[in-house]
Amino acid sequence: MATPVLICDDSNMARKQCARSLPDGWPVDVSFATNGEEGVEAIKEGKAELLLLDLNMPVMDGYEVLEAIRAQDLETMVVVISGDIQPEARSRVKQLGAIDFIKKPVDKEKLTGMLLEYGIIDAELMKAVEETVAPEPKPEKKAAEKKAAPKELPASANDSVPSELDPLLRDCLQELSNVAMGQAGDMLARLLKVFVELPIPNVNLIEVSELCMAFASVEDFHETSGVCQGFIGSGISGEALLILNDSSFGDMAALLNYKGQLDDSAELEVLMDISNILVGAYLKGLAEQLDLHFSRGAPVVLGQHCDVTQLLETKNQAWNRTLAIELSYAIEDYPIKCDLLLFFTEDSIPHLTHHASYLLDD
Repeated sequence: MATPVLICDDSNMARKQCARSLPDGWPVDVSFATNGEEGVEAIKEGKAELLLLDLNMPVMDGYEVLEAIRAQDLETMVVVISGDIQPEARSRVKQLGAIDFIKKPVDKEKLTGMLLEYGIIDAELMKAVEETVAPEPKPEKKAAEKKAAPKELPASANDSVPSELDPLLRDCLQELSNVAMGQAGDMLARLLKVFVELPIPNVNLIEVSELCMAFASVEDFHETSGVCQGFIGSGISGEALLILNDSSFGDMAALLNYKGQLDDSAELEVLMDISNILVGAYLKGLAEQLDLHFSRGAPVVLGQHCDVTQLLETKNQAWNRTLAIELSYAIEDYPIKCDLLLFFTEDSIPHLTHHASYLLDD
């Protein structure tokens, strides 16, 4: 009899990756949910003897799903699969009833081993399946086959820049950002000994002037300080901007154990430290997934104690249209507001599409 397995993740790419990572030959009936609310309803319908659950989702996130399962006494075994790899995240999901945690992108061998460990799949059955199923190609062979036949996306390195971002590419970049953002958040959490609240990455092809207006509407004209850092690699180039609300400096300096007077020089040091952590870890995580390397330039101060639109004005002058990835980090129990923006040049988009295409399978 097939085991009902529910994969709950807002990313189509992540759902497919997770489904492909299930053990070969395991009789399963796989269902999908795109957010936590859909996931809870599917559990009630009996579609989730096993639930593979993401944490970072709209409508209802993974923590809220675990709370709903406990509150409503729903029958399911939950394995969390997430890009949020903070130790505190692992601890919290287990306290809420998850049997285990696996980091994204999911490793097939680790998932199979975990399912065997908890008795969710039968070891004797899997042994019999392995004896009848052809062996998997060696990793290097699989990589070569994948390299030879990437998933077709709307643009290639020779195509013009699209007027709108293709949904398939947006979903892919959002999931890549989710993993890279989680690595950066983990580094910040360990350094500051806090829990970092991670957002859902916002990925869009946008006029920089539109971004200025959007920020002006949400920042309530609070003063901010910002630093930018250029990056380049494999035909892809852009700039990363770290923007910190000025009201956050006191708490951030205390968490970093800064001593003495918090003057402009000290605030700049705080800003540079946070930028090095978040920008460096994010770009490293993104590059590893795309199988490339980014070289970073020296950080440049955009401004201190000014309106956010003034910080973005230089980008408005440099580029008209850009691929923008927005990540708004927050720290639990602290009024700290920190935004990381990644701007990719227009001519980078076809190259980024080309690299991302290798990660997509039918």
